Amino acid sequence: MADRVMKLASERAVVVFTLSSCCMCHTVTKLMQDLSVNALVHELDSDPRGKEMERALLKMLGGRGLAVPAVFIGGKLVGGTNRVISLHLGGELVPMLMNAGALWV
Repeated sequence: MADRVMKLASERAVVVFTLSSCCMCHTVTKLMQDLSVNALVHELDSDPRGKEMERALLKMLGGRGLAVPAVFIGGKLVGGTNRVISLHLGGELVPMLMNAGALWV
C-alpha cells in the first residue's frame, strides 16, 4: 500500500492526504489554497482502500499521532499539520513549494 501512496504522492507538486471530517486537514488544504497552490487533495474516506492507505501513512509518519493530513511536496513526505505550519511560520514553506514547482511567485 505504501507504493500506492507514493505513486499518488508523485502525481502533482503538492499532494495532501485527508479525511473529509478532519478540521486539521481542512486547515492545511486552506493554507495551500491561500498560497495559490493547486494541491491534489486525496480524501481517504472516499477511497475504497483508504483505511489501508491511512495505516501506510501512519507508518511513514513514524507510527505516532495521526495519519492525516499527510503532506507531500515534490514527491517527498513533509509531514502533518504541525510540520507544515512550522515550516510556514519559519518562512521555509514557500521556498519549498517554489522548488517543487508548485509556486511561481
